[in-house]
Amino acid sequence: MEFRGLKAVFVNCTLKKSPEDSHTRGLMDVSAGIMEKEGVDVKHIRLVDHDVAFGVQPNMTEHGANKDDWPDLFKTIFAADILIIGTPIWLGERSSVASLLIERLYSMSGHQNDKGQYLYYGKAGGCIITGNEDGVKHCAMNTLYALQHLGYSIPPQADAGWIGEVGPGPSHLDKEANAKNNDFTNRNTTFMSYNLMHLAKMLKEQDGYPAYGNSRKDWDNGKRWGFQNPEYR
Repeated sequence: MEFRGLKAVFVNCTLKKSPEDSHTRGLMDVSAGIMEKEGVDVKHIRLVDHDVAFGVQPNMTEHGANKDDWPDLFKTIFAADILIIGTPIWLGERSSVASLLIERLYSMSGHQNDKGQYLYYGKAGGCIITGNEDGVKHCAMNTLYALQHLGYSIPPQADAGWIGEVGPGPSHLDKEANAKNNDFTNRNTTFMSYNLMHLAKMLKEQDGYPAYGNSRKDWDNGKRWGFQNPEYR
């Protein structure tokens, strides 16, 4: 299987700024390493290292913010065929930084591609969750829903995670956690990585989705395909 030519971006939504160790980055590196060995061009972004403004507009400096690094970060994210969002669990939820990322992704969702489809059509998305409390599936559920709602395609087994015992305890990179030898996490991370690559490759080779039945531009121009409003039957 040939995955060369694909691009992936891993956005780490830890609350810790560089160079502090991030347990989320530790698990993301497992997936990134798999992709790199398969020839995928991988980039990493730690969102808290950048001055990303709050808001749901493409450039918040046009709406009162003094600075906004999002427009430049978006170029890197949008250039990738695969987006993996990594987040720790806090109080059973994804981090506030992950929610900020999704809000800023949403700020671009009204834009369209050359086919008149929403902008993220033809790209694959997944997520990685870490913590030492319950909530991996809950955080993955919310994150993957948001990605598909924006237009990302979600393959099977598109999430992976690691948690220690419920309550205070060792996190992913702590030696006493022995997380690197956790077969369940390693299996799911591997499956997620390959499923994302498979889907991204298929979408790229097919130039994304056909525009039949899903083009906002065509809808606005009056095309309705197989839809018939019951009022007019």
